[in-house]
Amino acid sequence: MLSCTTILLPKLISAETKTKLKEWIIIEDYNAKDHMWGMGIDINKCIGCGRCANACKEENNVPKEPYFFKTWIERYRIFSDGEAIVDSPNGAVNGFKPITEDSEKVIRSFFVPKLCNQCDNPPCVQVCPVGATFRVDDGVVLVDSEYCIGCRYCIQACPYGARYLHPETRTADKCTFCYHRITKAYLPVCVEVCPTNARVFGEIKKKSSPLVRFMRRFTLNVLKPALNTEPKVYYANMDMEVR
Repeated sequence: MLSCTTILLPKLISAETKTKLKEWIIIEDYNAKDHMWGMGIDINKCIGCGRCANACKEENNVPKEPYFFKTWIERYRIFSDGEAIVDSPNGAVNGFKPITEDSEKVIRSFFVPKLCNQCDNPPCVQVCPVGATFRVDDGVVLVDSEYCIGCRYCIQACPYGARYLHPETRTADKCTFCYHRITKAYLPVCVEVCPTNARVFGEIKKKSSPLVRFMRRFTLNVLKPALNTEPKVYYANMDMEVR
């Protein structure tokens, strides 16, 4: 059982982490307090091509094995009897193969991209015993790999399955919204390569942001809202079967 002291520790950012944060922020005049990042996903536009998952692995040096992903796509098939079957072969890095079995019983199917939700109330930060996982003022949750002890508490605490233990560094890893890119005014690579513009990235609190326009256009949902993690990945046209 974690002690009260352990639970409080992650709220403090160590001096080492602050130094590391300066290395992550490429542009010297980037001020995290001036930003609040989020992502919108239009499920109706996702075609399950897997370009986002593949580009993410290349851009962020994610291990090639089919167990490690910073973003992935799930295929939902809803049958006439109400049953929902979800699959994600190799995280959809190579896309999806057509399924003809029982196709006459499928009433609808769709694809759902998944990634770290960059929560405002992140369970992963709360359980980290050394403060290696922390939330930046711009809303992005990061992991200091030099401070992480590989205890896996954050991996177990994440309700979205968005974390993994890197097989080489033995430290926790996850999506960072391509922090090395957004601090240089580039889009996350998954957004940049999407052929249908299913993903929208931008500021949450600036009216000129494409994300704010996206949020005005659609009725939005988040994953597992009952957990009160306050995610900053917003889904449009999301079925109630999505989990």
